[in-house]
Amino acid sequence: MLPAARPARIEARGWGVRHPGRERWAVRGLDLTIDAGERVLLLGPSGAGKSTFLTALAGLRDPATGGEVEGSLLIDGLDPREARDRTGLMFQDPESQLVLGRAGDDVAFGLENRCVPADAIWGRVDAALAAVDFPYGRDRPTHALSGGEQQRLALAGTLALQPGLLMLDEPTANLDPEGAAEVRSVLARVVERLGATLLLVEHRVDESLALVERVVVIDGEAGVIADGPPGEVFREHGVRLARAGVWVPDHPPAAPPRRQGPAVETLVLVEHAGFRYPGMTEDAVAEIDVAVRSAEALAITGPNGSGKSTLGLLIAGLLRPRLGRVIAGEALFAGHGREPIADWRPRDLVRRIGTVFQDPEHQFLAPTVRDELLLGPRRAGVAEAEARRRADELMERLRLAHLGAANPFTLSGGEQRRLSVATALASAPALLVLDEPTFGQDRRTWAELLALLAALRDSGRGIVFVTHDRPFAHALADRTFRVGPS
Repeated sequence: MLPAARPARIEARGWGVRHPGRERWAVRGLDLTIDAGERVLLLGPSGAGKSTFLTALAGLRDPATGGEVEGSLLIDGLDPREARDRTGLMFQDPESQLVLGRAGDDVAFGLENRCVPADAIWGRVDAALAAVDFPYGRDRPTHALSGGEQQRLALAGTLALQPGLLMLDEPTANLDPEGAAEVRSVLARVVERLGATLLLVEHRVDESLALVERVVVIDGEAGVIADGPPGEVFREHGVRLARAGVWVPDHPPAAPPRRQGPAVETLVLVEHAGFRYPGMTEDAVAEIDVAVRSAEALAITGPNGSGKSTLGLLIAGLLRPRLGRVIAGEALFAGHGREPIADWRPRDLVRRIGTVFQDPEHQFLAPTVRDELLLGPRRAGVAEAEARRRADELMERLRLAHLGAANPFTLSGGEQRRLSVATALASAPALLVLDEPTFGQDRRTWAELLALLAALRDSGRGIVFVTHDRPFAHALADRTFRVGPS
């Protein structure tokens, strides 16, 4: 069993960070005390500096990278870089935190880095795996884990460090609703047993309230804009916070009305398609039949590991099916109907299909946000003046205008997701294929993204989106295709 930890205390006084090359501060004027053992839900609109705050507390901010810092930030009276053995941070994407091929080795990795004696490591590994109800032993290959299992393993690796401050950055963002509920149940037991101070960032506010006793809302350069018990914060500030973009219980965004679009035509046909990744013994998807049409939005749903993202990549022409066919309709590429989409030249593909990957960082190629948005249109042969007009319009529409000169890799998770959507739109394709488009979005950008995609659908574009976000699917989808068991 994991031993109880000595909880840590956080103090921020006038603290702020400005990233290199940015005019705006990521966080500024932050005055906040979190007492030892408190359980806090940290909220704020996208880009408010929540992840910046967590990484600074984890001692991961390197002054040598530049930028500017003001004020003080302390953990138990120490600079966070001197208190790293007191903190544990679990990132949004569990895959980014898994580094070794076997589950047990991955949990042991952090302990070895902290020079824990060898004879103490495996007992702590086994206790951490047991604490999160990991369903396998130490030898389970990490590549064979589902999203929920990856999240449990990443949590085990964090808990094995026995942190006095446990920080979780959207721990259920990549999970289906059932997997998210299981992880929250594990978290409730672990937090109770560990006794550590908890700092949780989570957009699924309603489901997270049982884990916390206090809500703190920050907003970039405005510092703390609300603080107190959850019921009090949402009762007194709910309307104002919702307008600012914060997810608030009982304040759902309104769905845009469905407008009559042009006649529906077939864009892509998936016929009895299957795909198997190299080195695997089973197909990621098998015997799939589905049609993609213009002026429609198709939601692809299903549990983690069911092959949703793989199906999206097949539809986008970025994977070639092992069995069956994925072919174009005449409406997608005149004169090329019934051709396998995977056979097209890249230039033809980018003109007709825009793709948003599950991990937005996998598709960034340019040094700035503006250059990233110009890349697709230029490759598609769009005139320079028109390419720049599209880039400016998309940056304004998706609240990225102030980040035009920023490096895409320095953006927050929500900002990166909006940029990846914008890059897919920049070439004005007839079909959009988006993998988890609402990941990391606040209430305001969620609603704006919904309105933008609905307008594109109503104008005749085809929209395919892989999602665990049931409200978003309900608001946008004309049809739903479920992958995996019902």
